[in-house]
Amino acid sequence: MLVLNVHLLSAFIPTFFMVSITPGMCMTLALSLGITIGVRRAMWMMVGELLGVGLVATASAIGVATFMLQYPTAFTVFKYAGGVYLAWLGLQMWQSRGKMAMPEEDTVPVLSSRLQLALQGFVTAIANPKGWAFFIALLPPFIDSTLPMAPQLAALVLIILGLEFLCLQLYAHGGRTLRRALQNGGGVRVVNRVAGSLMVLVGAWLAFG
Repeated sequence: MLVLNVHLLSAFIPTFFMVSITPGMCMTLALSLGITIGVRRAMWMMVGELLGVGLVATASAIGVATFMLQYPTAFTVFKYAGGVYLAWLGLQMWQSRGKMAMPEEDTVPVLSSRLQLALQGFVTAIANPKGWAFFIALLPPFIDSTLPMAPQLAALVLIILGLEFLCLQLYAHGGRTLRRALQNGGGVRVVNRVAGSLMVLVGAWLAFG
């Protein structure tokens, strides 16, 4: 028995890729970290982000998201707290301080732990109300009622995570390329200010978007 309807699958992959590649909070975060800490360390943020996306997609498909959107108080507090935290990190980066900033000459770098980076990605993914609403709208049309739901959902989530990871990599590598251009143009402080501004934007987007 087929896990997914081939016709639905052929429509789902390009649809989700176009949505995922569109600049958003998680992609902006990947770009920012690609600028400051590089693609390799940004992978830990991606691990957390992908866990969050998988959780949001699964919960949306089984109806948990509907309940959360109907009773949004705790969810709102969580996303505000996440937004403030990301904005604070961005301000530190703008001042060439903190664990996310590139160290200037004659300063010892202070690196975020792998867990901190993963939590940063996880919070950004699950505290985005637009992400929940999007999955509620996107997933049902691509689930075939004539086939078992569990294997279909598992296959769709795996496809989503694969496409999301690809897009995160593209943005992080773009950030690394931008880092080189910025270093040539104005040094480490310029790099930190560009990346910090992007991080503040992600925080504001998360809190007020």
